[in-house]
Amino acid sequence: MDIDTQLFEGELIRLAPPDPEKDAETESRWTHDPDYLHLLDEAPARPLSPGQVKKRYEAVSKDQGRSLFQFAVRTRADDRLIGFAKLHRIEWNNAAGWLTLGIGAPEDRGQGYGAEALRLILRYAFDELNLYRLTVAAFEYNTGALRFLEKAGFTLEVRRREALHRDGRRWDVLMLGLLRDEWEQRKSQIPREASKSQG
Repeated sequence: MDIDTQLFEGELIRLAPPDPEKDAETESRWTHDPDYLHLLDEAPARPLSPGQVKKRYEAVSKDQGRSLFQFAVRTRADDRLIGFAKLHRIEWNNAAGWLTLGIGAPEDRGQGYGAEALRLILRYAFDELNLYRLTVAAFEYNTGALRFLEKAGFTLEVRRREALHRDGRRWDVLMLGLLRDEWEQRKSQIPREASKSQG
């Protein structure tokens, strides 16, 4: 990485610090969309009020910088919150961590925002934090996220068979991994099209 490389800004989006006061209303709206929640998380869908979102931010801020690095994804054009990118469960001794990325509103998916956020957060993880490997979880039914992650170089490592019950049936939960060397070889090929939200 060149010393002049921009860590937090791409052509379409920037990674910014979360702003509970400014963002709680938007994030609360996302939690009222069960499709978004089902793409992102294994937990039961549950709408949150803006106040509940703020309390969640307060709890998260205690871990920020130790084993959690969380960013708001904002459009450069109008500084609008459209998603989040999070590196978490970091094991410094193993140089390993987990990645979660989500684009909130359906109309913001498929616009290139997710792909650019992925490029920025991977560069941050591998170049700035000096991690060696990342893991991401995705669900069997989220085929868009799986294709997106595989194009970025993630490889299926674990299949938790029928671990998730949703919509009247059982689904596999998939764990995909990416090593620093694999990212180095493929970083110019990370897809430019956006993915659906994934967890």
